[in-house]
Amino acid sequence: MKKIIITLICGFSAFFMVSCGIFGSLTSTTTIGPQNSFVLGNNQHGAFSVDLKNISPNPLKIHLAPIDGGTHSPVVVQPNQKASLKVDRNTAVVIANQFNENADVELKVHGDTGLSMGYKN
Repeated sequence: MKKIIITLICGFSAFFMVSCGIFGSLTSTTTIGPQNSFVLGNNQHGAFSVDLKNISPNPLKIHLAPIDGGTHSPVVVQPNQKASLKVDRNTAVVIANQFNENADVELKVHGDTGLSMGYKN
């Protein structure tokens, strides 16, 4: 009987944590068109982190952009290079492809995953 109760408690706890987003994550391979940018989190949200890998033949420029204005923390990620970013609440990650061919990036996001995602020229 104790095993059944413990199993039910553990199962309910795991369900609760997953449904509340405590262990929220998402994984994506994203293509960014020529002379275009991908913007992740241009909305009100909590803090999150991003692990990314540039799987394109050209460097990608990345910066953080608070939704109330400005930019900071620029970084260039070379081909096959990885980068990890910690992103404050209400701040977007902008990944810019400044070349005339498509760019691909692998993304793994942890934390708040209620993020807007879109492209801009």
